[in-house]
Amino acid sequence: MSVELLAPAGDFEKLKTALYFGADAVYLGGKAYSLRAFADNFTGEELERAVVYAHARGKKVYVTVNIFAKNSDFAQLGGYFSFLQHIGADAALVTDAGVLSVARQAAPRLPLHLSTQANTTNKYAAKFWQEQGVSRVVLARELSLAEIAEVHAFCPGLELEAFVHGAMCISYSGRCLLSSYLDGRDANRGACVQACRWRYEVRPEGGRAALPAEEDARGTYVFNSKDLNMLPYLAELTAAGVCSFKIEGRMKSRYYVADVVNAYRRALDGAPAGEMAAELEKCAHRDFTAAYAFGGNAHTVSYENAQRGGTREYVADVLEGGEVPLVQMRGRFREGDVLEVLSPSASFNGTFTAAGVTAEDGTPVADAKLVMQKLRLPCPYPLHAGDILRKAP
Repeated sequence: MSVELLAPAGDFEKLKTALYFGADAVYLGGKAYSLRAFADNFTGEELERAVVYAHARGKKVYVTVNIFAKNSDFAQLGGYFSFLQHIGADAALVTDAGVLSVARQAAPRLPLHLSTQANTTNKYAAKFWQEQGVSRVVLARELSLAEIAEVHAFCPGLELEAFVHGAMCISYSGRCLLSSYLDGRDANRGACVQACRWRYEVRPEGGRAALPAEEDARGTYVFNSKDLNMLPYLAELTAAGVCSFKIEGRMKSRYYVADVVNAYRRALDGAPAGEMAAELEKCAHRDFTAAYAFGGNAHTVSYENAQRGGTREYVADVLEGGEVPLVQMRGRFREGDVLEVLSPSASFNGTFTAAGVTAEDGTPVADAKLVMQKLRLPCPYPLHAGDILRKAP
């Protein structure tokens, strides 16, 4: 069985981007029951359209139904699972045992994957969920490669999915009350305010002055986790029994999805890991970590600011190819700037100098500063709709 590259899709454009750049499957949420309530997410009509779009390209769609459910959530839940089965969703991701029970009754042909929110940290829990009808478990991020291998050996026939890239919670596999305490938004129902990313201060009791809360003079981001990056260890994950490599990021930008999916797709297809590691530096991220892949790790906290910008700037989407491609401005660039191609094609990483740029009516544009303006931009490399242009330093 080949390894699946699984990408986030916060909206339909990101879904198309993920599939274009090489994802084998996407995970996404509807307007309810999902743990990313502030992503754009998908209406029922959009969910059906997403499944049709993906299946036409030989790809899969997994729908997140992974909240920690309350009694009031169940009135419409059975109908929702029936709908997902009807439209041909490839699986639903669930966390709650009650939700799983409803899904099995309402949609017996719909495959069920167990979300990482269920904190599956051992082989006995994995076996239990397998016996409940789950076909795949998304493992807790706290597991080492050795522990994953033990789960795989103990649960033959159970698919194992693991996160390989993206933001990590400072709490235990996402089970966090900090957001609820500080802002009244429940992280376990999709409304996380990401309080772990805030800058903290100490205020003396009864005093007005704030004192920085420092950790060894390195900063004030005492809850801020580094970003996961397992690109150098894909072979080890495969050997441990992981069949699906999951990229975090339903709240991330289209450029982030394109850049990260492209890097992992190329690495899986044999591109040098060092070259693809450099690609991951081209979009915004926090310091990287392999987390707990090799056992305990006391160095997953990032004491720096939330994240740093990438080494490239996203400036245009390619709308049409041809001799003079049509692009849409997404970031300011000028004639004379060096632009770089992000593409799943052989044009990947080709660089050229912006020159001869015009508006659609042929008017010369020396400074592309109008937001979302459509432009004709000569390029020496073949471009296709879906490619991205970024500004090199």
